[in-house]
Amino acid sequence: MSCGLALTIALSMSNPAVALAAEQPHAAVGAPVSVAAEPLFADIVARSGALKAIVDGWAASKAAEDAAFFTSQAFVGFKAQAEALAALDLQGHLILKERGTDGDLKCILRGISEDMPKKLEAVQAAATPAERATALSELSYLLNDNVEVITAPPQPEV
Repeated sequence: MSCGLALTIALSMSNPAVALAAEQPHAAVGAPVSVAAEPLFADIVARSGALKAIVDGWAASKAAEDAAFFTSQAFVGFKAQAEALAALDLQGHLILKERGTDGDLKCILRGISEDMPKKLEAVQAAATPAERATALSELSYLLNDNVEVITAPPQPEV
């Protein structure tokens, strides 16, 4: 069984929004379509916004400067949620690919799903407070980008 198929099956059984998104009809060729109101994509937006607020709070309070931060329940839980979000982004990519819609959003979601683990690793690997602040800022930006690309009004292809 391919990894993509296994991921699709696992996610569809664990999150009903995935199955609902997969059931949406294919878009008419050339018609701009917004997916922001679909359950899976709305879930991605909500999760991204919530995780961004956490990252921004850590950056403001300098919580990541504490030596025990990366073993804390807060960070471990956050990391698990961010990894789950990356899996949902990949699922969104696969659904859009299957529908044959929005090449940009499809590609961006895949990129975000690949970048999320890297940004988490960068936060953990940052050796100095300045490097950690930069890594947190980049993670916050990625989470914000995840919201904005889904909620942006669709544009006709040129």
